[in-house]
Amino acid sequence: MTDHVSVQTEPAGEVTLPPWRDASRTPAERADALLQEMTLEEKIAQLFGVWVGASDEGAEVAPHQHDMEEPPPLADLLPEGLGQLTRPFGTVPVDPALGALSLLRTQSAITTANRFGIPAMAHEECLAGFAAYGATAYPVPLSWGATFDPALIGDMAAAIGRDMRSVGIHQGLAPVLDVVRDARWGRVEETIGEDPYLVGTIATAYIKGLEQAGIVATLKHFAGYSASRAGRNLAPVGMGSRERADVILPPFEMAVRESGVRSVMHAYTDTDGVPSAADKELLTGLLRDVWGFDGTVVADYFGIAFLKTLHGVVETFGEAAVAALLAGVDVELPTVKTFGEPLRAALAEGLISQTDIDRAARRVLVQKAQLGLLDADWNPVPDALAGAELTPQTLRGTVDLDSDANRALARRMAERAVVLLRNDGALPLQGEKAPARIALIGPNADRPTAVLGCYSFPVHVGSQHPHLPAGVELPTLREALVAEFPGSEIVTAAGCGIDDGGTEGFREALAVARDADIVITALGDRAGLFGRGTSGEGCDAGSLTLPGVQQQLLDALLDTGTPVVVTLLAGRPYALGRAADEAAAVVQTFFPGEEGTHALASVLSGRVAPSGRLPVSVPRKPDAQPSTYLAARLGHANEVSNIDPSPAFGFGHGLAYTRFEWSGLAVASAEIATDGLAELECTVRNTGDRDGVEVVQLYLHDPVASVVQPVQRLAGYVRVELAAGEAARVRVGVPADLASFTGRDGVRVVEPGALELRLSASSTDPRLTAEVRLTGPARTVDHTRRLHAEFQVETLKEH
Repeated sequence: MTDHVSVQTEPAGEVTLPPWRDASRTPAERADALLQEMTLEEKIAQLFGVWVGASDEGAEVAPHQHDMEEPPPLADLLPEGLGQLTRPFGTVPVDPALGALSLLRTQSAITTANRFGIPAMAHEECLAGFAAYGATAYPVPLSWGATFDPALIGDMAAAIGRDMRSVGIHQGLAPVLDVVRDARWGRVEETIGEDPYLVGTIATAYIKGLEQAGIVATLKHFAGYSASRAGRNLAPVGMGSRERADVILPPFEMAVRESGVRSVMHAYTDTDGVPSAADKELLTGLLRDVWGFDGTVVADYFGIAFLKTLHGVVETFGEAAVAALLAGVDVELPTVKTFGEPLRAALAEGLISQTDIDRAARRVLVQKAQLGLLDADWNPVPDALAGAELTPQTLRGTVDLDSDANRALARRMAERAVVLLRNDGALPLQGEKAPARIALIGPNADRPTAVLGCYSFPVHVGSQHPHLPAGVELPTLREALVAEFPGSEIVTAAGCGIDDGGTEGFREALAVARDADIVITALGDRAGLFGRGTSGEGCDAGSLTLPGVQQQLLDALLDTGTPVVVTLLAGRPYALGRAADEAAAVVQTFFPGEEGTHALASVLSGRVAPSGRLPVSVPRKPDAQPSTYLAARLGHANEVSNIDPSPAFGFGHGLAYTRFEWSGLAVASAEIATDGLAELECTVRNTGDRDGVEVVQLYLHDPVASVVQPVQRLAGYVRVELAAGEAARVRVGVPADLASFTGRDGVRVVEPGALELRLSASSTDPRLTAEVRLTGPARTVDHTRRLHAEFQVETLKEH
């Protein structure tokens, strides 16, 4: 790629690169040099994206027509350059190789049209895998949380990132760091769980994997989106500053400090009347000035325009652009609306200065330099097409985004995310318990997409193209059970739909159930968007009753007398009524991806031992909401309210096919300073006859504090894999910093006093409790405080 500006020459005739092309300089130096040469129009052009859709014939992309805005013609924008290309693969189904060719040709057109030859950054969704036709559909983030396995999530993210980078993508709009505050919210499936420490550690691992693959990760949604009132999408957020500081913000803080993340997306919502897109204290004061973030802040789609159309805090789109840019938003997505002519008009009126535009443009150019997009030898041909003949005929079908290695990784993740909630001994279905006749009953029994969340490509985009195949293999639960139990007869009946009110299918289902040795239900959700599903963006729930008449079907099955194993393919936790106590077993999965049904079947058979733990509490009653385990004393069951929010299965709960014994608690010292370290250890032994995994969870309980605290909160965890009969010594160092909270003056503090450190199998199952006392003066801490307990696991040799 050659520059479209003159270059300097040395006396000997050697060509000297413009400084912005010189890869030996720092990205900041290169961005500064380029910024000095650019016109105002060229700078503004770097501050927005255009929503495009790749051509399945390999032609240049065209602006995507959508119901929110009418995009401008691409050719009209290109002479000044372009900041971003929005979702070239994730807009319509396109063969991956031809999508890469289409993107290549578009990038060539962009660089040819602008005088500096600057390419656009191309971004995609990657919440449960690269959202492209034919790409691996991994489990949704709620399943990531269920694994309690950050390293595995990092491996998944690296695989996603490599696939994206191979076809020319630069930025991924993931992960979601919203902490669940109300499980009725439709986007619960996109979250990692209801605890900020779990969310932070899993998300940070994902970001590292994505960034190490060369993809810019994007934290979202900053901040408070999940705390909307009554769990309604985009509803106002009424939380106080302390809840925001101690529950909502910690995952973002951890990610900024530890992951190398380079982008943040503002939330749609307002908190106490201030929309995040116009919150300078949040986007600049906290994010940049305190935490030191130096990447780009991008708008959630149409979020800047929403300052006018939904929030009503500005009168014009120009004022919306000014409010967002001054708050700290650098890039408008998905398509130019406010950062185009309205921003130019606001500048002419003196509502904003060119310095403000330069600041945002510099951040964009630094990122492009980091990605190699300003290098003199930059080439628009992505790795997946390197060396190939660049014609549609030869390329079609040559790029595989769902490799065997990807599917194996998706299977391993799905297996580790299966949570066994209840088991009266019916599982595993092997040996003498292997059933001759299985009744598989429920609306998700034979539905291929039952394993997918709303941001998976087959649901998010493919649902609009029903004539096309899904693009990846999606074995149904029936097919998986047939493969897993070749010696069993499997009879299937839907019984009902996901969310309709019809009970006509009950008679057939109950007849099948009575004639079987065991019933396996296939209940749960249908992912969708904006009311087209029972889970997903804009698919909020009025209560946590199973959708439609599924609970009635479940109760009727329990009445048949045939043992019932409840399995759930869902996007959120649901109350299960009598089944929580009466079912032979309850097995929970959260949209486990394309390998999810095989993973579920392998756990039912016992070929794979269950090791997942709940990232969200499963309620006992459907209407006792909102409720999470992170509640103060008066948020739990008490004598002053007739509503009992106690869960049927608490956060962190999960059973195994073996038994674990915890013993030998030892505490190094009963007193530690408010800047010290508590050290404790215990032994965990597998006393059963098969291998298994125990997840040791550390919870903090502060009996007396100057402000009301949750009864307990997760401060650390470790997966302990033990063979039958094997034991391990688990040691943990707990910095006093982990006991900090936001005090009455808004400053984070570690207070002296009693503290309980609970080594637990779940939030409702403490096994060993160490009572220590923090001594010395109250101590103020900040964003440099220690964030983690340090675990060591040593397998013990038997004598």
